[in-house]
Amino acid sequence: MSGTSLDGIDVALVEFKDDKPQMLASHYQPYPPSLKAVLLELHQPGFDEIHRTQLASIALARAYADASHALLNKAGVSPQLVLAIGSHGQTIRHRPEQGYTVQLGNGALLAELTGIHVVSDFRSRDIAAGGQGAPLVPAFHDMMLRHPAIHRVILNLGGIANLTDLQPGHGTTGFDSGPGNLLLDSWISKHHGKPYDENGEWAASGKVIPELLQRMMAEPYFSESPPKSTGRDLFNLAWLEDRLNGTESPADVQATLLALTCNSIAQALDRFCAGAEELYLCGGGAHNAALASALQQRLPHCRIRKTDALGIPADWMEAIAFAWLARQTMTLQPGNLPAATGASHPCVLGAIYPA
Repeated sequence: MSGTSLDGIDVALVEFKDDKPQMLASHYQPYPPSLKAVLLELHQPGFDEIHRTQLASIALARAYADASHALLNKAGVSPQLVLAIGSHGQTIRHRPEQGYTVQLGNGALLAELTGIHVVSDFRSRDIAAGGQGAPLVPAFHDMMLRHPAIHRVILNLGGIANLTDLQPGHGTTGFDSGPGNLLLDSWISKHHGKPYDENGEWAASGKVIPELLQRMMAEPYFSESPPKSTGRDLFNLAWLEDRLNGTESPADVQATLLALTCNSIAQALDRFCAGAEELYLCGGGAHNAALASALQQRLPHCRIRKTDALGIPADWMEAIAFAWLARQTMTLQPGNLPAATGASHPCVLGAIYPA
C-alpha cells in the first residue's frame, strides 16, 4: 500500500485461515525524496507528462519489488509460497466523475521482478460499473470488523480520511469525509521541512482561526451526500492558500487545519453515521494525539480507540485489506461494496499479471 500521504510503502505478508487474516510479517520502506518529488509533480499537468508518468511507474514497480523482497527475507518466506501481491499503486489522478482514476506501479514489471502473480488497478472496474472506485477498504471492514450489537465506525486517517459505518441490522456504507493528514503534512513540510506533525504538537501550539475554519468548511464537498470520494485533485496546498489572507501565523493555520480534519469527520459522523457508539482509528493519523483528543471532545458519546483493539494493527490495516482484495480477485470474488462506492453491482476488481 502506498497512499495519498506519499510517505512510502507498507508491505504486509498475510495468511488467511478460515477467512480470517493473520499478518505474519510487515515492512515499511520510505520513498526516496526524489521519487516523492516526481510523484507530487505528476499530480498537476506538466511538460512531457506521459513520458514522465511511465518512468515514475517503472521506478515505483522497482521500489515495490525491493520492498517485497525485503519483507520476504525478513520473514524467511520463499516467493514461491506467495499466492499473489496485491498492489494498490500510487494515485496521481482520481476523477471518477470523468470516468477514470490513475494509479501508477507497472504490475507487469512487478510480476517480472518478484516472480509472484500481481493484482493491481483495483479501482478501474468499480468506476466502469458507475462507482467512485473508492473507498474500497469498507468491504474488508464489513467482513472482518462488524459486531452484531454494537454500532461501530472505522476511521482511516491517511492523507484523506474515510469512514466505514458498521451499524447492526443495516448494510455497510463508507465514504471519504475529506482531508485527513494531507493538508497538515503539506503545511508543516512547507514551513519546517518535516514530513508530518508528530503527535500534532505544532498544531497544539497554535490557536484555531474561526474565520479561516469557516471558509474551509464552506467547501461544497463537505455538504455532498455519499457515495463520494476525493483526493489531492481537490485538497492540496493551492486549495489551502486560496483561503488564506497572508497574515495568519503558520502555527495557527496548522491548528485550524487540525480542526478542519476533526470537524469534517465529526460532521460526517453526525449526518451519515448517527448513533455510533465506537470509533476505531487506523492509518498514520491514528498516532496524532492532538487529533484523537479533538475528536473525543467533539464526539463525547463515542468510545474512540485504535483498531489494534480489534486485532488489526492501525498502521497495517490498508496493506492487509489489499492482501484480502487480491485474494478476492484471485478467487474471482467481488471486492467492492456498491453501497460505499456507488457502483451498480458487485465486481471482481483488478488486473492480474501472472508471474
